[in-house]
Amino acid sequence: MSKIRDAAEEITSTISHNSHFLVGYHFDADGLAAASIITKALHRIGATIHLKVVKQIDLETLENFQRATSDAIVLVDIGSGYLDLINELVKSKRMFVLDHHQMNGVADEIMHVNPHLFGIDGGKELSGAGVAYLVAKAMSEENIDLSPLAIVGSVGDMQDKNDRRELRGLNSIILRDAVEAGLLKVDTDIVIYGRETRPIHKALSHTVNPFLPGLSGEEDNCLALLASASIPVKTGDRWRTLMDLTKDEKQRMLSAIVDYLTSKGFEGSTAINLIGNVYILLKEELWTPTRDAREYATLLNACGRMGRPSLAIALGLGERGATLEEASRVLSEHRKALADYISFINSNRKVVESFKSMVVIHGEDFINENLTGAVSSMLSSSETFPDWCAVVVSAKTKTGDIKISARASEELTRRGVNLGSILQNLARKYGGFGGGHDVAAGAQIPNSKWKDFIEELDCELSGFSEKWNP
Repeated sequence: MSKIRDAAEEITSTISHNSHFLVGYHFDADGLAAASIITKALHRIGATIHLKVVKQIDLETLENFQRATSDAIVLVDIGSGYLDLINELVKSKRMFVLDHHQMNGVADEIMHVNPHLFGIDGGKELSGAGVAYLVAKAMSEENIDLSPLAIVGSVGDMQDKNDRRELRGLNSIILRDAVEAGLLKVDTDIVIYGRETRPIHKALSHTVNPFLPGLSGEEDNCLALLASASIPVKTGDRWRTLMDLTKDEKQRMLSAIVDYLTSKGFEGSTAINLIGNVYILLKEELWTPTRDAREYATLLNACGRMGRPSLAIALGLGERGATLEEASRVLSEHRKALADYISFINSNRKVVESFKSMVVIHGEDFINENLTGAVSSMLSSSETFPDWCAVVVSAKTKTGDIKISARASEELTRRGVNLGSILQNLARKYGGFGGGHDVAAGAQIPNSKWKDFIEELDCELSGFSEKWNP
């Protein structure tokens, strides 16, 4: 792709003129991985770099960019939905936008790299970290060692939602780079979060994708199931993790899950969805969260969402030891916050408002604006709400606006729903901004327009139900 080469060449050329780079990045796992990749690549060729988290592209953000002392600005995992605004307000800087979200506007003087420009679905086939990696690789083959971080970004953006949890499209090419360089291994295994770090029964009980009725959220039942399958949960005083199990033990565990679900009247075939690809970072230490790509991504995301993005960047740049310990503490705080939110929602149904084609969780009074995405993802992947409706989670921002995160099921996307496009257009109509992907998107709008906004959003989504012929 010539755009990738052009961006790499121009970045390198800009550095040769002693330019100072501002790297702006989104604060989810993908954005943090992307920022780490491009920062490392810039550092290797002698650039002066300043990092800044960018929660959204708005007038204030762009005016700050215009006033910045940097000569060049690189936006990663954000920016493609606001090209016209960037063109209008940032004129004195060399702008690079390395993104994978749906696009709006014309790049003009912006060096814009996005898979959608080439007919590639950035929501499924290439992450923001993947875009950053391809540019970094074009800058220097030395940067192939950053390929595992691109995989972390891809799974963090849930681009492994394919059969057997595969990565497809350009992600598979990046994966091949990492495997051939001896940096990453792909195994077919039981895909359970915490396979490197959590006791088996805890990892199993925390599984929500797929949701296992009677086991998800039920540690005691998981312990009993493992005992019935004659699988020891400890070796001496140490709790065993999934990676400690033998092949035979894993098979017995799966069989026990199938038998359990069947005995309770559920589809035993649900357990088949536990089998898939796991992505192992071979240069990372055993039994650490940075060895498994999904755990690594969760760690980065927690740091970003809990207001510690610099901690995540430090991890992405290779710091371990005390940095990893602190990040793990932040992850624990993040988990507790999410668990508290889900518990509150389940026990206070008055915060749940049902519409024709969506449910809205009104978190304006209790949800941190940075955590709406995680809450919406957790609720949409559980069996809390039917799969024909979108899940929308709202929170109040520090400025008094309403921030929302929305998730669409596979059924909704089959009907033609594109949340990114819908929220981008509606938010603009109501004086806000929004965008994202077809299955996951967000928006921020003035509080005074909130009621009208959600009513029109429901009308938009209901239109797809009426047009759809299954």
